[in-house]
Amino acid sequence: MSTSARTSQQDSALARYFRFAERGTDLRTEILGGITTFFVMAYIIFLNPTILTLNRAAEPPVVPPFAGLVTATCLAAAIVTIAMGLFTNYPFAAASGLGLNAVVAFDLIATRQMPWQAAMGVIFLEGVLITLLVLTGFREAVFNAIPLTLKRAISVGIGLFILFIGLVNAGIVQRNPVEGSTPLTLGAFNRLSVGMAVLGLLLTLWLMSRRVKAALLLGILLTTLIAVVIRLIVPNAPVSSVPSAADLRSLALLPIDFSTIGAGFNFQVFDLLGIVPALLVIFSLMLSDFFDTMGTIVGVGEEAGFVDEEGRLPGANRVLLVDSLAAALGGLFGVSSVTTYIESAAGVAEGARTGLASVVTGLLFLLALVLAPLAGLVPPEATAPALIIVGFLMFAAVREIDVTDLFDGFPALVTLIMMPLTYSITNGIGAGFIVYVFLRLVSGRAREVHPLLWIVSLAFVLYFIAPLL
Repeated sequence: MSTSARTSQQDSALARYFRFAERGTDLRTEILGGITTFFVMAYIIFLNPTILTLNRAAEPPVVPPFAGLVTATCLAAAIVTIAMGLFTNYPFAAASGLGLNAVVAFDLIATRQMPWQAAMGVIFLEGVLITLLVLTGFREAVFNAIPLTLKRAISVGIGLFILFIGLVNAGIVQRNPVEGSTPLTLGAFNRLSVGMAVLGLLLTLWLMSRRVKAALLLGILLTTLIAVVIRLIVPNAPVSSVPSAADLRSLALLPIDFSTIGAGFNFQVFDLLGIVPALLVIFSLMLSDFFDTMGTIVGVGEEAGFVDEEGRLPGANRVLLVDSLAAALGGLFGVSSVTTYIESAAGVAEGARTGLASVVTGLLFLLALVLAPLAGLVPPEATAPALIIVGFLMFAAVREIDVTDLFDGFPALVTLIMMPLTYSITNGIGAGFIVYVFLRLVSGRAREVHPLLWIVSLAFVLYFIAPLL
């Protein structure tokens, strides 16, 4: 780009609104970052409806229509992600949260046989509760009370979590089918999908080593193209979830169904479970939602260079407010809690530094309403390499943690290792908080612990023992 063209771009209204010059970015970089984030999280368009409808055979029917969930998942992600970009000017994207939707599907709907409307009422209530905590300033106060060491551990832990998700999605690591053996084992490298993932990883690493712009996005697109070509040449080739021509035709006929949006969600949870069990369920979901987002914005913010020397994110309350309202919106739309995605780190790694990247991602979710088959073309083995590399980039913050110090190093280790091993950001944060407070209590250094950290740690103790109650 010529100097005059760059100057003109920096002076445009769009550049001024999103503060391109201040963030050291440009229009092309933000668009590419937004596209990259969309592709690495587009799986949620079909995965969220799949998870929420796993209990379709139940009598009486307690799940929503699949087509309606596809539409609502896209629409909710688009609304919240665009709002995040315009209101916060950060490249954070949001969609229905994995983990929370599994709790809704397997615990509330499948195990407790709760109608999905009642389950969404629970999500709406926890979203309203978190929003109240944001408006009172409590959520940001907790965010600021977290010690810098733990914030860095959260960032590193999320990096390991993203890397682990990438390895699992690629099939490079898998659950060990042998009873009584190690829980995880090496994947089956004789499977074409695993070979495609490895090829995609090597291809993306090669592009990065050559300092090619948009290496992550190019890696995703090239791996997807190769997978599609293989599927077209060999129709029965087991290339993960790449749809066949027949599948694409059926997806193209998938209607834009708005039936789940505001479709009678209710607050029957108190009648169905009783007041105390219902409150425990709402509290557990709220705590998970609360700290999943906090961990995400710390990790992604650290990677983007947004946080200050204290590990604080300027304007964090705006991010937390949008995310809290998003949870309630997810309940209203029937798609489970909508939350900030750790996959936003992929766009950041591609250079995104402003909310314009989020607006681009949100617009692509809107486009996916009518082009859902194209979103379905991108298989897990195409996005997995990007997640592995992003995880590596975020792991670099481990150099800032003094692992030789028991009082800081051990809580940090517990935080960062529990996230990937339990598949939960919240579990890692909670375990790290409890160990951090415990070590200072028993060593006579309790005064070093912020009062809010005591409250949150006690809440996490209740969170961990709640299933036993």
